[in-house]
Amino acid sequence: MSKNLFVGYNERDTFMHRLSGSTKLIGFVSLSIIGMVTFDTRFLLGIFLFSIILFWKSQIKLSEISFILKVIIAFAAFNIFLVYVFSPGYGISIYGSHHMILGNPNQFFNLSWEELLYLFNVLLKYTFAVPLALIFLLTTEPSEFAASLNKIGVSYRISYSVEITLRYIPDVQRDYRTISLAQQARGYEISKKANLITRAKGAVQIILPLIFTSLDRIETVSQAMSLRRFGRHNKRTWYMARRFEMADYLAFFVIFLIVIVGVLLFKVNNGRFWNPFN
Repeated sequence: MSKNLFVGYNERDTFMHRLSGSTKLIGFVSLSIIGMVTFDTRFLLGIFLFSIILFWKSQIKLSEISFILKVIIAFAAFNIFLVYVFSPGYGISIYGSHHMILGNPNQFFNLSWEELLYLFNVLLKYTFAVPLALIFLLTTEPSEFAASLNKIGVSYRISYSVEITLRYIPDVQRDYRTISLAQQARGYEISKKANLITRAKGAVQIILPLIFTSLDRIETVSQAMSLRRFGRHNKRTWYMARRFEMADYLAFFVIFLIVIVGVLLFKVNNGRFWNPFN
């Protein structure tokens, strides 16, 4: 199992780590919404570069997220391919013109600059939010994350469930490795050297003990929370909650400006799409 299969909080002394979890959550949601709505290539490139700069400033190492990046790249490439296969002329219908690269507009399978621009916009929509999501996950302590969710109106019971999930991901990962090594010591071959059926049988020998171990841990935590009368009151306080500081207000201002620019571009473009072919 790859050590980079799961991502989690890593404590570092950076500007993003010092921001409140609520600030990062609001920023991520706001930028994601405006980015998903617009099809202005200039704006999408701008927030993509902005997210890359924030990612670099967060000092997150690529080795920590290599597996996640591979999955996202594969998913994005596969989805772009399907979008083109099922609707190769959609870009022409959107921009109202055709500048052909291959074929002609009357053919089903053709390629135009309009279609390439549309596919590029779709790719940007997939990629710009990835650094923002990783920044939020890797720079926000789980307890503060739960406090942030509760601060924006999410029930503290749900918030606490999310926190427990994030905290137990490393434990589940560690249990998987322990069980895997134990099963291999008993002769179950689950490496790439074994055939698919043998590896599948070995995986079953790991998954079943892992499920029972996780259920036992859930039962222990549930009983401990019940004994402490968790959920009795409608509200609760949070030890890790942070107050907004000057850096948070500055971040809100920058987020507000970016969202306003995105909204104004709707009026400039007379819609969601920027058309450079006019």
